[in-house]
Amino acid sequence: MYLVAIAWIYVVLMMAVAEAMSTQGTVLGAIITFVLYGVLPLAIVLYVLGSPMRRKARLAAEQATDEAARQAEGTAAADAGASTANTQAAEAAQASAAAASALAPDGSRQAPGGQATGLLAAERKEV
Repeated sequence: MYLVAIAWIYVVLMMAVAEAMSTQGTVLGAIITFVLYGVLPLAIVLYVLGSPMRRKARLAAEQATDEAARQAEGTAAADAGASTANTQAAEAAQASAAAASALAPDGSRQAPGGQATGLLAAERKEV
């Protein structure tokens, strides 16, 4: 399909060049020739010929969406009981990760910016 389209565009392009180079032709005439004989009809034909492919792609996308929805419904029921235990474990893991990251150095050779936990006493200058 695309081979015919490329060949037709080539033919119309050569017609437009001949129009522009002719002693009686103009560049405006060449542009009009290219658009009205080449681009416009070819766009219509490619749109009409491409409709079955677009329909197949649309149906495949709808089937994939329906299948994903069915799988989500099936796994939601199975995960309902396990989600409570997973939620509690995830909250505990987040709390421990937050505590560890608050005291971890950030690679800039500076003291960590976490909250003081009483491990080190504050120092003051004597006046």
